[in-house]
Amino acid sequence: MILALETATNICSVALENKAGDVFEKRTDARNAHSEQLFLFIRGILDEHEASFGDVSVVLVSEGPGSYTGLRIAASGTKGLLFGSDTPLYSVPTLASFACAALEQKLAATTIHAIIDARRVHVYHQKFNVSGNLLEATTEVDTIPIDSFESMVRPGDIIIGTGIERLEEKLVRKVHCLNEEFISARSLIQLFHRQEADKFIKKISPARFDPQYYTSNQVQNS
Repeated sequence: MILALETATNICSVALENKAGDVFEKRTDARNAHSEQLFLFIRGILDEHEASFGDVSVVLVSEGPGSYTGLRIAASGTKGLLFGSDTPLYSVPTLASFACAALEQKLAATTIHAIIDARRVHVYHQKFNVSGNLLEATTEVDTIPIDSFESMVRPGDIIIGTGIERLEEKLVRKVHCLNEEFISARSLIQLFHRQEADKFIKKISPARFDPQYYTSNQVQNS
């Protein structure tokens, strides 16, 4: 069984792939729900499948960028769950998992922009290309002003993530937009199974796992 945790945005999502390869999810977009719901979701989804944490063979956690609070809750929770356990932990770049979710929609586009609202007038951004159904990151994760991001987007591109409502309406009409409804821990599992997974996902010791988040000064000064 694979357990996946996504808490980098206002979405709190827990997904479980069972031994048959079927994936199930519990999620909420309620504000400030991560601390209350994450462990309830983990316990609930395992109970529903008559499983315990000992049945989990892999844990995947979204590493950021994103919400400091959400990322820290998942990191602390993961360390607690895996303390004294041999279950391997894999750290999954959040924006790459977004891009994987977009790829699963099978839209006619070869460029994916994964973004997260970074407040002020910025977004966290990473650009991906799709070639032969393989996902490739063509930029590093960066924090950029919204107007700079908008200038990078071309008609027909895909934009997935949060903060889409802050974009110019005339731009939104020319692209494929996938909002926060498409953010899910399911996409961590999908990326884990992809041929190119090792380009994005890394195995890490729970004790050494630290999420990738940006401080307010980094956003302000970018």
